[in-house]
Amino acid sequence: MNEAPELTAVAVDPTLILLTVEEAARRLGIGRTTCFRLVSTGELESVTVGRLRRVPADALSTYVATLRRATLAA
Repeated sequence: MNEAPELTAVAVDPTLILLTVEEAARRLGIGRTTCFRLVSTGELESVTVGRLRRVPADALSTYVATLRRATLAA
């Protein structure tokens, strides 16, 4: 019999200062591809650490605040 695969919860470490794009997407509740697009267009702040692309954790709050202001202004 084929059983449904188990869903595993991914632990979120609230102490992380820099997040991978995947972790940022998960926290925002959006898809990975959408998050990469936001990073590439500059809508979501990111930094380079060596050859790695990371999103500062506080950039998520800034991005959401920008979305809220845009919604209120519309």
